[in-house]
Amino acid sequence: MQNQENCYENVWILSGTSDGPEISKRLLELNYSVFASVLTYKAGQAYIKNPKLHIITGKLSNKYEIINFIKKNKIKCVVDATHPFAEIISKNLNNACKEINTPLLGFERKSLISNDDNFIYIDDLKDININDLENKNILLAIGSRYLNDTANYYMNFKANVFTRVLPTSESITKAFGSCIKNSNIAILEPSKGQDGILEKNLCDFWEIDYVLCRESGSYSQKNWESIISGSKMKLFLVNRPKLKNDYSYSFSQYQDLIDHIFSKY
Repeated sequence: MQNQENCYENVWILSGTSDGPEISKRLLELNYSVFASVLTYKAGQAYIKNPKLHIITGKLSNKYEIINFIKKNKIKCVVDATHPFAEIISKNLNNACKEINTPLLGFERKSLISNDDNFIYIDDLKDININDLENKNILLAIGSRYLNDTANYYMNFKANVFTRVLPTSESITKAFGSCIKNSNIAILEPSKGQDGILEKNLCDFWEIDYVLCRESGSYSQKNWESIISGSKMKLFLVNRPKLKNDYSYSFSQYQDLIDHIFSKY
């Protein structure tokens, strides 16, 4: 184990606002230099200010960008704490780290399957029973990448489709460029409290029957579960993919990840 007075190595974390800030904070407390990659400037604001924390904003296009970044910044290990459904960046990370023999650590919160009569687990965005869709109001809380395709699929079965998207330029552009009516689009950040008051009001206002989201383990998912449990609505949760990579090591608890990094790098 390293001595507390030593100069600690550089760790690169790729994450959103759910896990990245906490992992970074704990590493900074141990005097590591931390590089944190986020997609937007606003996401970077969730991280504490620290001279040893370096926020990198924007997408990484391919494995070569990743390799160059690791080499340029002398990264000793990489932590993939991205969204469970962010399969492209995870694949690129895996390929890049293998090519230059850099340890890649996976972090993914445990999948906690909730039991409720109103929760239905499905394997794909298009797995809601098509025999029970006509004139139903469906709220898509699935992000923007597959929004138009998913909305178009359910609209073909005469469902009324609504969506909630994040207040980012990409999400807004894709939402208003989709087949969904402008009046059926809401732009808001997921509530971080337990009440989910904004989402609840939205469901009430639009008289939502079904909500479709992904089983990510995020506070957004927890809000939908809280809102729909015991209501007349149904929550359709797309099962998360199996662990995305052949990681050097994989973790589901913050402290286990931190202890491993502290003992190895």
